[in-house]
Amino acid sequence: MINVLFVCMGNICRSPTAEGVFRQVVENSGLSSEISIDSAGTHAYHVGEQPDSRAQASARKRGIDLSSQRARKVQHNDFSSFDYILAMDADNHAELLQLANGSADGSADNLHMFLKFSRNFDERDVPDPYYGGDQGFEHVLNLVEDASLGLLEHIRKQHNI
Repeated sequence: MINVLFVCMGNICRSPTAEGVFRQVVENSGLSSEISIDSAGTHAYHVGEQPDSRAQASARKRGIDLSSQRARKVQHNDFSSFDYILAMDADNHAELLQLANGSADGSADNLHMFLKFSRNFDERDVPDPYYGGDQGFEHVLNLVEDASLGLLEHIRKQHNI
């Protein structure tokens, strides 16, 4: 099983969107039995909460249901449990590097910027849509859909699946 974790700050907008989109991409490719997907936040602001209602509404328009997800905070053991930890932006990447340094093996070899897998966008960070309007959530979905396809292509090549 290949384990993939998406991480943003509060785990209510970007990372649950990425989890939901990537889950659909993986299901559509018939690889659900080979790839496990989760999301988390670097901060505990929203632990136990559902994704933001605007994130859910935007995803639902594209046939993706985020309602069963609940926010959680990333843990030290995530670095040994996940093959891919994907940061939504540079700030969360830095937080994750700090956390990795305090983990049992101190390794962050599995930590990546999510948009490095994007094939059609030049952006480095998935912008946080929390304080903006609905168009921000749509833009996040566009970025996440593109990077999800690139990530799956990468995983398939790396793991021969």
